[in-house]
Amino acid sequence: MAGRRWDMGATRRVGRVFARRSQAGPAPVDLVGSGKLDGSLIDWAYYRDGRRDSQIGSYVEALKRARRGEGFVWIGLFEPNAQQLELIGRQFGLHPLAVEDATEAHQRPKLERYGDDTLFAVLKTVQYVPHGELTATSEVVESGEVMVFCGPGFVITVRHGDHGELSGLRQRLEQQAKRLRAGPGGVLHAIADHVVDRYLEVAQAVQNDIDQIEIEIFSPRGWRNIERVYQLKREVLELKRAVAPLTGPMRALSTHAHPLITEETRNYFRDVDDHLLRVKEQVISFDELLSSILQAGLAQVQVSENEDMRRISAWVAIIAVPTLIAGIYGMNFENMPETKWKYGYFIVLGLMALACTGLFRLFKRNRWL
Repeated sequence: MAGRRWDMGATRRVGRVFARRSQAGPAPVDLVGSGKLDGSLIDWAYYRDGRRDSQIGSYVEALKRARRGEGFVWIGLFEPNAQQLELIGRQFGLHPLAVEDATEAHQRPKLERYGDDTLFAVLKTVQYVPHGELTATSEVVESGEVMVFCGPGFVITVRHGDHGELSGLRQRLEQQAKRLRAGPGGVLHAIADHVVDRYLEVAQAVQNDIDQIEIEIFSPRGWRNIERVYQLKREVLELKRAVAPLTGPMRALSTHAHPLITEETRNYFRDVDDHLLRVKEQVISFDELLSSILQAGLAQVQVSENEDMRRISAWVAIIAVPTLIAGIYGMNFENMPETKWKYGYFIVLGLMALACTGLFRLFKRNRWL
């Protein structure tokens, strides 16, 4: 991303959009000071000219200034309840359907536009779960969700899951005033870039697990690890469900015009879209490779079963020879001249041993034993 320059006039252009809604919406209510967001509020801040304005400590005052187009408010929430989100929705004029989606987790990655200037994005966060040894029950990929409301004068992030925190991202952005000058659209880009970068890290870790299981599955008796292949394939599908649906929203943000997203920010979204496509191709190749490994493992199981059946059949054939001879001489007929031979018993034993030895060498030569 080096070599590109953020649009220094982005705040002024986005500010004109904010000003159109300066008189819209209900009177500001202090949701922070009243404690109505307690238990879910992670952080909130007012940003003006690309910097966190610490002099304005009043939430109501910050919201009034944001509605006048003098910056924006960024509120971070963690697993808020329905009542808290309803209060947020009424204050910022959020669509009820988007508020309902943000209340419940397990949403599909998507991007929705409400009205002319409000965006609602759902992004799935992923985390690689370290493990000493991959087993049939190992959890490899853990997923969560980040919902982002972007509108004139505000950004609201709603996080579900124990990972994917954005506090570190907020701190990094506060050290890069140029990015925050792009307004809510710049924050949305930063969040999307952060999520997609985690996809790249998780994909590399999963690649290492696949390489390891591929070596093991083709080792002697490696088909015994076939349950681990199936488990890893399920975890890759979890990653695929996070990555694949997000390509459409990223493509839309990088190509379609929107009042909150400047032309320069769309260029940066193209970079995120490129990274996302690369991860998507990796995940698809993981799925195909694991399917091939799984089929190879099943083929090994069949080959091993066939070899076991051949061994069993060979020993049955060897044992059948003395059984047949003993069965013949055990019929107790009177007119059986061989039973009167002085050395008949030893001859029959020698014949049994000779026949069994011949069969054993034959099966050994044909690799049945």
